[in-house]
Amino acid sequence: MRTRSAGSPCRKTGLARADVLHVLDGDERQAFDSHIARCADCRRELETLRPVVDRFVGWPTDVLRPTTFLGDRLARRIAGETGRPAATPHRASRWREPDWQDVAPGIACKLLATDSERRRVSMLVRLVPNASYPAHTHAGTEELHLLDGELWIDGRKLVPGDYNRGMRGEGDHVVRSDTGCTCLLVTSTDDLLSSSAAPAAGPGAC
Repeated sequence: MRTRSAGSPCRKTGLARADVLHVLDGDERQAFDSHIARCADCRRELETLRPVVDRFVGWPTDVLRPTTFLGDRLARRIAGETGRPAATPHRASRWREPDWQDVAPGIACKLLATDSERRRVSMLVRLVPNASYPAHTHAGTEELHLLDGELWIDGRKLVPGDYNRGMRGEGDHVVRSDTGCTCLLVTSTDDLLSSSAAPAAGPGAC
């Protein structure tokens, strides 16, 4: 069996970099786990790299995302060190943020997600100063998280960071904002508006 001379680095330390980035497949990972059990060089490499990679968690994703050119270079380098064909870097499609839609005087919403089976919707709702949201009855649980501004719901004043939960069958009669506000709203698409409310202001209009 070939042995390396004392003081020469292990030729598989490059696999330690691939391992800490979670790019080894199952067989490669199993073989490398067996290798590091007897290789002090690779164990030291992992101990050095892991704290660095862990710090990346808090970094903005646009900083961490490599350019297309760098991604191709990394793929070729990993292929050279592992002896496997170069993998084409995944080109993730960018999520397109929806536009704000005016749904009633002084009220705009931005649809984030729709669950058709459960008839639920998640959206951002923005009220201009002195706007009111129509009185309505909840067809399901409604969850509201206030992001900015102030919002009054039936005599209760909400400030940024406040959470309001409305249960099925309950109603909100007076919902208004003197300052203007933005909130995250998760609710049913079947909420019942009061007979005097404009239909376009309901969640299904977003």
